[in-house]
Amino acid sequence: MSNSVLLGIGETKTMSATPTTTSHAAAESGARKGEPPQVSFDVFRVLRDDGTLDPATDPKLADEHVVDLYRSMVRTRVIDERLVVLQRQGRIGFHIGSLGEEATIIGSAAAARPQDWIFPCYREFGALLLRGMPLQRYVDNMFGNANDPVRGRQMPDHYTGRQYKFGSVSSPIGTQITQAVGFAWAAKMKKDDLATLTYFGEGATSSNEFHCGMNFAAVFKAPTIFLCRNNGWAISVPASKQSASDTFAEKAIAYGMRGVRCDGNDLFAVYATVRDAIARAAAGEGPTLVELLTYRLSGHSTSDDPKAYRKEQEVEGWKLKDPVVRMRAYLQKKGLWSEQKQAQVEEETDAALKACVKAAEETPAPSLESMFDDVFAEMPWHLREQRDELLKGPRAKGHH
Repeated sequence: MSNSVLLGIGETKTMSATPTTTSHAAAESGARKGEPPQVSFDVFRVLRDDGTLDPATDPKLADEHVVDLYRSMVRTRVIDERLVVLQRQGRIGFHIGSLGEEATIIGSAAAARPQDWIFPCYREFGALLLRGMPLQRYVDNMFGNANDPVRGRQMPDHYTGRQYKFGSVSSPIGTQITQAVGFAWAAKMKKDDLATLTYFGEGATSSNEFHCGMNFAAVFKAPTIFLCRNNGWAISVPASKQSASDTFAEKAIAYGMRGVRCDGNDLFAVYATVRDAIARAAAGEGPTLVELLTYRLSGHSTSDDPKAYRKEQEVEGWKLKDPVVRMRAYLQKKGLWSEQKQAQVEEETDAALKACVKAAEETPAPSLESMFDDVFAEMPWHLREQRDELLKGPRAKGHH
């Protein structure tokens, strides 16, 4: 009996020891001889190199929707670039962006239904803004002021928004994976119609949370979509040093769930893949691991210098696959976009961001007593004593 794994929309691939179909017994025999079976996953794509869509895989999105999603991609990129400048000026302490990964984030978030929850890694601010968080609140988080949704208790880019069904960013690798699975399992037990989407880099597949989350979700058919952003590098560790597997999607096989490889720089492919995975989860068919092939064009964060560990030639090669450039070419080919519209979106985003930064810088830091809020439903006596003692002393200057 062959061991087949679903790959994409209507695609299957037979797992075998050779490029042709091979029986499971033969594959096991090859493994016993010290030659483990080779696994090859096709990459699901929609957007062609000539700027047209493959009619066989086209998710049939309305032109107006596609234009709106492209605006979100441009907005995300402009904000990204401006925040790096702010960090270099010393006005914010840190930024971790998504330059080159906009289609991966916007496409997947857009495919989610209103009731679905997102459990982010730390590059998904574009998804949070797409879900409705005001830009001002996001910028407040970058400054950690009194209006910061997390009350200045975390680093910049560690945001959350319960009203947007968006979990909290946490720096430790992979913790959001098990949180997403637990939330999805609880929803299934309550018969709530929702799925969870959790983002992580390929480096997080080496974490224990990845194993626990994948195994638990598969066993209990939790409606979770595992979105692995394979952007080539886990800070300075290349993907080739992260795993001996040919792909990250094939890790789904061992857990007994569906695995898919998708062109993460193709917004249409990302949207179709995630929409399909959510539909399967909602139908009770369990979780899906999606490997989104993309690339971070900038450093891991503003604290990182990627020139120390990767060649510029590699970066230049991936710039030819820039998701923003590809989408812009598609829209222009269809007569839905122009240089004037591009300039307008960039100028409007820049102006809005500058206004938000000005307001954030004029907003005071969180009050000292606020650090005791949202810890217990009812503050215990010992915390009240600590709060009162703290308020008697001087306050340190500066944010973060």
